[in-house]
Amino acid sequence: MNKTILIFGALVAMAFGAAAQEANEVEIVTDENVRLEIITPAQPVQETEQDVKAREKKMRELKDDVAYAKASNSMRRGYFVLVADNIQIGATGYRHWDISRNSNFLLYQGEDAIIQFALNTGYPGTNGLGGWTAKGKIRNSRIKYDDNGDVHMHYQVVSGSVNANVDITLYHNSKRAMAVISGGALITIYGEVLPYRDTEHRYPAKE
Repeated sequence: MNKTILIFGALVAMAFGAAAQEANEVEIVTDENVRLEIITPAQPVQETEQDVKAREKKMRELKDDVAYAKASNSMRRGYFVLVADNIQIGATGYRHWDISRNSNFLLYQGEDAIIQFALNTGYPGTNGLGGWTAKGKIRNSRIKYDDNGDVHMHYQVVSGSVNANVDITLYHNSKRAMAVISGGALITIYGEVLPYRDTEHRYPAKE
């Protein structure tokens, strides 16, 4: 065995005196066949503007893929909420953008569903929130995937006061979705599908 002493503070000692040498000494014992070498750290990769844009695009695509997987799996399992960010009333009606995500949604929970919209119009509506709320049982639910990867889901919400058809399209590689509610006034909801499980069927918590 050879004993080799590496003094990391040697350069400092040469420049500023030997006073710091003792505090920076490290004793290393190696086999006689081991050769110690100083490794120069690699230089950081210099990215071009094009490289940065490509990397950021790839990260966005990966993020979208994860969001799509979570959304589509939650639809397949039957526990999700479609949170609306804008709503259209009627086939060619005005699209309402000034709405609350907390009170405009479709909730699908196993065998139960809630449809709610609440428009910021000053009119209380039937639910006191400026819109309409319907709770019921889910009937005739089916789901399919098309060749583009879009997810299409159809179901009915049935109760003593409502019989509505709901058709949701979740767009591929995204959590963005559109839902068309028919059976009464035609309502189109645009928003995001998020996994959601709540056995008490509470409304989604405010973000």
